[in-house]
Amino acid sequence: MNKAIVLTGITTTGTPHLGNYVGAIRPAIAASKNANVTPFYFLADYHALIKCQEPEKVRLSSLEIAATWLAFGLDTSNAVFYRQSDVPEIMELTWLLTCVTAKGLMNRAHAYKAAVADNELSNENDPDKGITMGLFSYPILMAADILMFNANKVPVGKDQIQHIEMARDIAGRFNHIYGDHFALPEAVIDDNTATLAGLDGRKMSKSYNNTIPLFEPEKKLKKLINKIKTNSLEPGEPKDPEGCSLFGIYQAFATPSEVAEIRQRYAQGISWGEMKQVLFDYINDHITPARERYEALMQAPQHIEEQLQEGAQKARAISVPFIKRLRESVGISRIAP
Repeated sequence: MNKAIVLTGITTTGTPHLGNYVGAIRPAIAASKNANVTPFYFLADYHALIKCQEPEKVRLSSLEIAATWLAFGLDTSNAVFYRQSDVPEIMELTWLLTCVTAKGLMNRAHAYKAAVADNELSNENDPDKGITMGLFSYPILMAADILMFNANKVPVGKDQIQHIEMARDIAGRFNHIYGDHFALPEAVIDDNTATLAGLDGRKMSKSYNNTIPLFEPEKKLKKLINKIKTNSLEPGEPKDPEGCSLFGIYQAFATPSEVAEIRQRYAQGISWGEMKQVLFDYINDHITPARERYEALMQAPQHIEEQLQEGAQKARAISVPFIKRLRESVGISRIAP
């Protein structure tokens, strides 16, 4: 049986937070144990350079993310877990794909259009001010990440669907010119995946500086949960759980019966202080075993590096012969043996 190849990249620009855990890490860890698929998970450190030009931050983020995934029990015997920069064939493929990609396709990328719109709103003379070629062409690098391993399925948020469609377009164009080399990937959207609100009520995101890092020490975790924005309803007044950040985070971790019980307590007028204590206790209990493993891993970077190098060897067993075939297909080969 040909197992489906599922691929996920994690950009190394920050410390993993609760939103990352419920949105990407938890489902990916579960998938890593599924013997019916071949999962590829990679640290997207070249992607990080597009928006972060602080070398130490990129290095630390790579360490923290790798330690987090391993601490939660990523099955590296089934999954291929590697660092993007350890597979140089991805960058070579990026150039091969760049040479068949229409500039008009890149002009339509949401991130590029948003950056241009921001410049126009600021009355800039140059609509491209501050926009690097990294930002402009990163959908091609993302396509190379996916097509290098002929991934069938790519779990993404709704904001990333366009990039998978672009990868399909680019693969189709390459196949049309040079013959069939690439499978056309499909975006996988899990409507059940929770999107958590952050400290200020907006989506939990590094961009908004409103995150709750996964492995904060207990005292810091409690302090952050106490900062979560709530309304001014008094204890004893019935409260609506829908749209409440505290309830949303609790729901993402708890069982359906536990959620039903808390919903009842909202109706009975639970105080915000009590709900914050309930949430802290639940998350802390859930996270503590992984936090202990994480702290041990952070003290053993050599073990993490060994895991990543093993993953890179598995990845390159595929990428090295594949890029050789692709070179030959475009006419780049030795003139004589």
